[in-house]
Amino acid sequence: SAKNNTTQRIVAETPMALLYKKDLKKLPQWDFEDVYSEDTQHRRPTCAQSLRNSQDEKFKKAFLPNIRLFLHKDNINMSEWNRLSHFNSPFGFMNYKYDVQCLQFAQQLVKCILVLSGRMNGAITKGYEEDVGNKTSVYVHTAQSITTSLYLLKKYGYKSAPHDEGIKYVLIPEGMRDFQWLKALLRGEKVSAGPYRNKLPRTYYSGQYNESRFYVLHQDFLRYVRNRFLPSSRLNKTSWAAVRPTNGAFTVFLALHTCDIVDAYGFMTDDYVKYPNYYVEKKMSKVIFYINHDYNLEKNTWKDLHNRKIIRLYQRTESKAKN
Repeated sequence: SAKNNTTQRIVAETPMALLYKKDLKKLPQWDFEDVYSEDTQHRRPTCAQSLRNSQDEKFKKAFLPNIRLFLHKDNINMSEWNRLSHFNSPFGFMNYKYDVQCLQFAQQLVKCILVLSGRMNGAITKGYEEDVGNKTSVYVHTAQSITTSLYLLKKYGYKSAPHDEGIKYVLIPEGMRDFQWLKALLRGEKVSAGPYRNKLPRTYYSGQYNESRFYVLHQDFLRYVRNRFLPSSRLNKTSWAAVRPTNGAFTVFLALHTCDIVDAYGFMTDDYVKYPNYYVEKKMSKVIFYINHDYNLEKNTWKDLHNRKIIRLYQRTESKAKN
């Protein structure tokens, strides 16, 4: 009836009751857990060698070529807020009260980007050009990584985030602090709340911030990466809410969905204990496995994708190490 339709519409336009991570002992599984927002515009491979033409059955079953990559202001409404509120950050809005400003500042974004030379966190190139190149086309980051890299890597000569002319910036919405950062960035003002209060985000992009070249990854894309490619066993433990793929992992899968061929350099491989944590370090440092990332799962995934010819993972061999 018309009355019932009106009631349903009112319910749909009302924020759902808050779900709290602390009340859940492990990752909850919803009927729509493996359902994702997709773009209607199809991206066709541009060359015969494209990974999208892969005949690998496991990859074809998991891969969604039209998964929505980026947050877009026209795709966020109350119904979407409620759906995404079933998932913890960075995969959704669980624990967060409805904030219309979060929706207002999910800005207009283009459908697709080509990752030519993706970097993340603290990308130091000066003095290492022969190994890592001298141009950064895409910089993937969180509010935390773009701020903390400045003082953590200062001793190695790191002075700012990459700011090559025409660079594209991709933000991983790790939590509310990233939306606070985004709001201030778009307005060109200081952050008004949270851990980065009074910081001026635009100064971190060295004059290269441009709204048309700034992207925010969609929570569905992040959840899809976790669910279909990196489903850690740690999600069944009480610390489940802290577990997520690394920034580097999200970057690999962003590349897989925007490029025809993906080459991966500097990622963790089986012999990681032979090398320092960061390529800029002169002395050996032990790789720290933090509880929020499943490093072994990621390491094995890169090797598996390489063996199945989905990506090309560059691994240092003994003969090269001696040269």
